[in-house]
Parts: sequence; C-alpha cells; structure tokens
Amino acid sequence: MTKNLLKNKKIVISAAASGIGLATLKVCLSRGAKLFICDNNENFLNNLIKKYKSNKNLSIYKCDASNEKEVENFFKKIKAKTSKIDCLINNVGIAGPTGTIEKLSSKDWEKTLKVNVTSHFYFSKLAIPMLKKNKGGSIINISSGAGIMGFPLRSPYAASKWAVIGMTKTLAMELGNYKIRVNAICPGTIKGDRMVRVIRDKSKFLKMSKKKIEKEFISMASMNCWIKEEDVGKMCGFLISDDAVTISGQVIGVDGNAIRLD
Repeated sequence: MTKNLLKNKKIVISAAASGIGLATLKVCLSRGAKLFICDNNENFLNNLIKKYKSNKNLSIYKCDASNEKEVENFFKKIKAKTSKIDCLINNVGIAGPTGTIEKLSSKDWEKTLKVNVTSHFYFSKLAIPMLKKNKGGSIINISSGAGIMGFPLRSPYAASKWAVIGMTKTLAMELGNYKIRVNAICPGTIKGDRMVRVIRDKSKFLKMSKKKIEKEFISMASMNCWIKEEDVGKMCGFLISDDAVTISGQVIGVDGNAIRLD
C-alpha cells in the first residue's frame, strides 16, 4: 500500500548517512522517491555508497551542512540533475555540550547554533526556489522535545531547537501561497549512538550511574518507551506524501507523549 506513496518525488535530506536521516532515507526509497542526500562523515558515506551503489534513485554527496559554500556546491550538483524538488528535510543536528550555562564555552554555544539552526537557513534558502519551481512541496525541519519544553543542562541544544520551531512557523506563513508546506517534527528520546553519548555526559556531570539516567529518560514519556529512528522516518514519509497536502505550520511530536525533560 505504501510502496509507491512517494513515487518519483525528489527529496533532499541533510545528514542522511546515519541515525534519523538514514532511517528516513530507507523509508523514502522504499516508497519510490528519488533522493539527494549529504553527510559530513566519510565512514558513514562510504558504507552508504557500498550498500546502495546500484540504486539509481539515490545520489550521495559529502557536505558540511554548517559551511555555506559546501551547501551551495551540494545544491549545484543537485541542480545539474534536476531543476525542482518536492521536499527538503533539514535533519542535521548535534547534541551540543552538557552543563550549566555559566560553565559552557562560547565556542560550544556558537557551534551548536550554527549546526542546528544556521544550516537549516542555508538549505532552506537554496531549496525554496526549487520548491517554488515545482509549484508546491514540503519542508520538514527536525526539532526536538527540547524545542517545546526546554532541557536542563542542555541550553544550547534547547535554544537551537526552539529556533527551529520559530523558523518552521514563519516559513509556513511565508510559503503557504506557493503551496509549500512547512512542518517540524519533535522526536523524543531516540535509542541510538547520540543518546548513548548524552547519557554518558549527563552521568559524568551528575555523578550518577548510566543505567539510572537511561531509566529516567525512558520514564519521560507516558508510554515509557524509547523512540525508534524509523518512527521519525515514517512520519517524514507521511508529511511528504499527498495524504498530508493540507498539513502545514505544525509541530508534531514523535515521542511517546513526552511529559518532561529533566
């Protein structure tokens, strides 16, 4: 039933060689989409190239999403293959530092905002003309539950994810007349490598066991569960599809009903 749901839709995904990006890539490919993806991790990219080298619906590029020139070059390569796209998924993001704000460095603060917010600006600025040429489409920005509730000891991350929601709401207003829908997805506690690092850093900062902190993260959702990366990928697949043609300006939690972040 979902096999051709995204047939021939042209989709750009940032940071798509691992995590949520990779899960979204798999969902979109399985539903017939044509993808243009980038990542900055060469090992992840090489693994992706080996696995999908014969897939003509996937174009893979190396790009640092926080570097404007590299993003411009990425889009030049896309434009050499197509003049319009159906969707941009701004997925790139980093966890940032852990600690109270008075103990954080300006360098870490600025890096977190540049990767998590400014990259979305770079990608959106170049994708919007291609979406307009398509006479409609979708932008999906990956935010976080931290962008709704805040996140103690993670102020740069929380600030960046609130900014993503503000950008989402504003673009939805600006682009509605062009039939371009803009939504944000707020994943909950995703089971994966990034959360392993977050738990490690919080354990070190609070001098608590990793196991106890892991249990606390799971209990932050009323469903008491981890969120799988593919859960977010499937929500992206739905929002790209024609089934979501009137959904815009929304902030959608994929979080098992997160009730707190602490």
